[in-house]
Amino acid sequence: DFLPLKCDACGEAFCKDHIRYDDHKCSSAYKKNVQVPVCPLCNTPIPVQRGEIPDIVVGAHIDKDCKYNPAQQKQKIFTNKCTKAGCKRKEMMKVVCEQCGGSFCIKHRHPLDHDCRGGSQPISKA
Repeated sequence: DFLPLKCDACGEAFCKDHIRYDDHKCSSAYKKNVQVPVCPLCNTPIPVQRGEIPDIVVGAHIDKDCKYNPAQQKQKIFTNKCTKAGCKRKEMMKVVCEQCGGSFCIKHRHPLDHDCRGGSQPISKA
């Protein structure tokens, strides 16, 4: 408890209560106590030069270089709407009829299920 501890920034000796940079107002703390701010939107580290205020640098990053895209988080997965009249289902993958070329849901994917008019005869009675 009474052994002196050497500050790794300024090299002076302190007790356990004053070894922290803030506790002994270390003049060389800037050499060791380096913190890199992170953009709250895109989570990328922002380099700050010595003497610059981190809040101002992060604000400039948000205004100019930030790659944050709020629309990217809310992209819809189910975007392929069934073209059968009266059906409102949407599928994740596009299901295209080989005869008419229409996009349908799983329930209406077969030519007989969506009253296909593309070919002369349906391929099978699925």
